[in-house]
Amino acid sequence: MRYRLLGRSGLRVSELFLGAMGLASPTGGVAPLPVARDILDAYLDAGGNVLDSAINYGGGESERILGELLIGRRDRVVLATKYTASRDRTDPNGYGNHRKNLRLSLETSLRRLRTDHIDLYWAHVWDRHTPIEEMMRALDDAVQAGKILYVGISDAPAWVVSRANTLAEWRGWAPFVGLQVPYNLLERDIERELLPMAEAFGMTVASWSPLAHGLLSGRHTRPGATAEDRAGDGFETLDDRQRAAVLTVQEVADELGVTAAQVAIAWARAGSRAIHPIFGAGTVAQVKENLGAVDVTLPAEAVRRLSAAVEFTPGFPADFIASCEETEWLVGPNATRLDGR
Repeated sequence: MRYRLLGRSGLRVSELFLGAMGLASPTGGVAPLPVARDILDAYLDAGGNVLDSAINYGGGESERILGELLIGRRDRVVLATKYTASRDRTDPNGYGNHRKNLRLSLETSLRRLRTDHIDLYWAHVWDRHTPIEEMMRALDDAVQAGKILYVGISDAPAWVVSRANTLAEWRGWAPFVGLQVPYNLLERDIERELLPMAEAFGMTVASWSPLAHGLLSGRHTRPGATAEDRAGDGFETLDDRQRAAVLTVQEVADELGVTAAQVAIAWARAGSRAIHPIFGAGTVAQVKENLGAVDVTLPAEAVRRLSAAVEFTPGFPADFIASCEETEWLVGPNATRLDGR
């Protein structure tokens, strides 16, 4: 495992992040503690150091399990969790990014995680009812108090993140060093605005669902699978887009002698050095398989073939601007001779 810097900070983070949602299901079920411990040990033993949870994962069980598993080794990991989601469904102020919910959510997570600070604290989703200034100032107050070291934001429009970081720069507040968004072969929306924005601000992009909720894991196309096996795994229910993606991923995996999951994660990493996929796992075998993606280097031809398997266009204004740059009457005859940065 190699490491990169978190955003424009000096904090070292591993190439892959471990998502802790799987340690506790949304319905309240939890992984047996020995299994969760083995999963965490396998990740840490491989050099991974970022653990990502949230106040609402498994009704709080994800944070509680992490808190127990990290006894005696808390300082060796970069511990990340999120707020915004409801901590009290009976309280109209029990959710959102406003100062009151931030404070109470943070204190709740600190207790569950058995720690006095969070290394990376994410706003889980943009709350359009809370002014950006209030959110950024409240987060900075928690940073100044030493309860948070770095802040990030998940699932927000590019203009919101841009405005937030510009405000932070002007006012001397802690900026967002990370952006958490979905990214995989079937979900490439971030390429339109969010990824270029993050790269421009020097942000780390923690991409969730690199296997498209398991569709790209190889479960539909594993070697030796019969038509009956595929039917049992739901292959027949996939639409044309999904089938094109899973079949192309498996073809590339077979050519390279690796697994479909490793190819899917490697493709997500190939597009930008800013991207750090977040993966979840229910077994040690899955952890080791997913971690193997860091050793997979996709040939340029394979990256192009995978990207072309599912139709994607950036849309306006990206495609319009690109077309303008190729139009001589608009930019002049010398534009095509500019190499740029």
